[in-house]
Amino acid sequence: MIDSILNTTKKLLGIAEENTEFDLDIILHINSVFTILTQLGVGPSKGFSILDSSAVWSDFIPEGEMMEAVKSYMACKVRMLFDPPTSSTTMQALQNMCNELEWRLNVLCDTAADEVITVDDVVTIIDKVLGAILNEKY
Repeated sequence: MIDSILNTTKKLLGIAEENTEFDLDIILHINSVFTILTQLGVGPSKGFSILDSSAVWSDFIPEGEMMEAVKSYMACKVRMLFDPPTSSTTMQALQNMCNELEWRLNVLCDTAADEVITVDDVVTIIDKVLGAILNEKY
């Protein structure tokens, strides 16, 4: 499986990995999409960018349920920027897909943010459990 962000995106655009003619253009669009993803709350909070094919997906986001959606979203958005469809129907279908993926990523990030437990939360929980055990209140 291709792990390089650039090479994965190129493959999904139908461009061979060996063809480097459009790499600078594609990298520019990939980095623009990373800005959008950062604003959605996906990936590192300080943002992310690539310079070449050495950056891999796990540098941006850990493996998990969001990984494949991020790859699809990247391909969809880069396609619209780099090689938009000439048919308005195809363009609308691609835009709809991008919008749905964006919404789903946003929901996943909101859900993940709600599930974050801080050290203070853990200490509070432990204090309550220990207090209940010591007071024999289950």
